[in-house]
Amino acid sequence: MIINFLLEKCQLLFKTIYDKSTILQNVDRLIGLNIFLVIFSSTVAQSDNIGYFAIFAIFLTVIKLLTKTGEKFEMTLAEKFLLVYFLFVLISVAGSSLLYMSIKGFFKTLTYLGFYVSVVHYLKYNKDKIKYIFISFGLCACYETIFAFLQNIGAVEEISGWQDMSHLNPEEVMTRVYGTLKPYNPNLFGGYMLSIIPAFIAFPFINKKLIWPAIAGGILSITALILTGCRGAYIGLFFELLILFLFTYRFLDKKIKKFFVTAVGFLLVVISFIIVSTASLRARIFSIFAMRSDSSNSFRFNVYNSCVQMFKDNWLLGIGCGNQNFREIYGLYMKTGFDALSAYNIYLETAVESGIFALLSFIAFLTINITNGVKFILTSNNSEKFFVLAALISLIGMLTHGMVDTVYFRPQIQFTFWIMIGIIRTIILQGK
Repeated sequence: MIINFLLEKCQLLFKTIYDKSTILQNVDRLIGLNIFLVIFSSTVAQSDNIGYFAIFAIFLTVIKLLTKTGEKFEMTLAEKFLLVYFLFVLISVAGSSLLYMSIKGFFKTLTYLGFYVSVVHYLKYNKDKIKYIFISFGLCACYETIFAFLQNIGAVEEISGWQDMSHLNPEEVMTRVYGTLKPYNPNLFGGYMLSIIPAFIAFPFINKKLIWPAIAGGILSITALILTGCRGAYIGLFFELLILFLFTYRFLDKKIKKFFVTAVGFLLVVISFIIVSTASLRARIFSIFAMRSDSSNSFRFNVYNSCVQMFKDNWLLGIGCGNQNFREIYGLYMKTGFDALSAYNIYLETAVESGIFALLSFIAFLTINITNGVKFILTSNNSEKFFVLAALISLIGMLTHGMVDTVYFRPQIQFTFWIMIGIIRTIILQGK
């Protein structure tokens, strides 16, 4: 690769400076610090402030690549598709009718992809820090869970119309918690919890003493997620638990499998009883299947119809990047009274913004990573396969939720997504 040739020349040029600089020789620590600051600041900081830590991590990674001898880019097949995706995004931006707005959206995408590169190059020499990343996510989940319970007990009021109450009795109205994430929104909170709860799966394989804290933290965090009333997160949680149960069954001893199936069956009965006996939760879950009868569902269907028309008119290269750009163009297609900030589907959003080839490239990137993760889990004897399992389940949850919402594009969830991808890549490549 020509870029590695250029990096080698730069590294030779700066070798003397690197050898004499204590800061450059310890730059990984600074990169790691900023990655962890991204994780923890996601719970309380505004989007821009979270992004600053990510940008600083990217800046330090660039410095590291230019000065540290032997640093180079090693692209997997999945990352080649990611590069193709990036190139189509770039072309889409260049051809956008709203160039300024699209450029602003492009820089957000560039930040996310640059952060992924930073995570990959950090974990390349610091794989032992993966366990601390999972512990950090677990601590964030516990922190948010406490606030969720307090908000539920205090019957926190809605900041905006978060549920259709036109067909609900008073006892069926749910108090929807939203944690401390900014902007306050139960769907964002639900999506965030969905992305970090799988971190508890890794706890027993970090230290056996953490098994009971992992179980308690997982149960309480799932409860907090349920209190969000986020139906997309409910669907994502269903698939997360399904995958967890399937892989658990796969690794259990034959003597225990029958008991496990019985225990899961009993658990399903208990969960079903809780749903049926709790009016607000029952109404919230059943509204998923109400189709047009529920105003939120009907709103999404109208947005989908408009976005499909947008895609048909811009299928090759899309309209350009960013939610501001999307809103301006969407106004030409929307049905009266159905304004939207996004497509409420991350795949449709990608297709509308950057075209069909960007979407296909991104799906190929995801498919390869998920397939490689599953193969590694099933074939490896290394206990790190459970770290891959935790990251994989997190990805599945986010991508499932993304079918009915676009909170995925929020930094709290987007940065988590790239960290999980980075963990899977690092463990699989170094485990071969």
